[in-house]
Amino acid sequence: MHPFQHFRTITRHRHLVMRGCFAVGLYRQGLCHDLSKFSPTEFIAGAKYYQGNRSPNAAQRDAIGWSEAWMHHKGRNRHHFEYWTDLKKGEGYRPVPMPVKYAVESVMDHIAASKVYKGENYYPGCELDYMKRANEADLMHPDTLALITELLTVLKDQGEKALYRRCREVLKAK
Repeated sequence: MHPFQHFRTITRHRHLVMRGCFAVGLYRQGLCHDLSKFSPTEFIAGAKYYQGNRSPNAAQRDAIGWSEAWMHHKGRNRHHFEYWTDLKKGEGYRPVPMPVKYAVESVMDHIAASKVYKGENYYPGCELDYMKRANEADLMHPDTLALITELLTVLKDQGEKALYRRCREVLKAK
């Protein structure tokens, strides 16, 4: 068990997301981001499966075949595209469009996670590279995928200041 290291990691992650959300005007989302990580379901699993260089949810998944902490987390945090699914008669579960403010928070979440887990190996394009490797395109609504891809491409090609500017434009347009 590594409760102190896990606490430090999730607190650093939250502060990075908060900084990004504040930079684009999402103050409430910045303050409330990932509070469920402090719930017993998520925190205990995070401390137990803590590794420091990747999500404890992935380690829990490797160990027991699924992650109770992730199931809890994605069902309570709207910045995860997995939250945005619904049943359609005759088709089963399908992705639905993610509201822009949550898509922007998702981008800030990806950046923060990359910075925390990659450390000095972080580079502005790693989030886009990860998204492509993770093969999540089929699981996201096409509109959500297009927006997140656009924003991560701005980050990769132009940097964080340009990303923040583009996020503010997108949020203002909605």
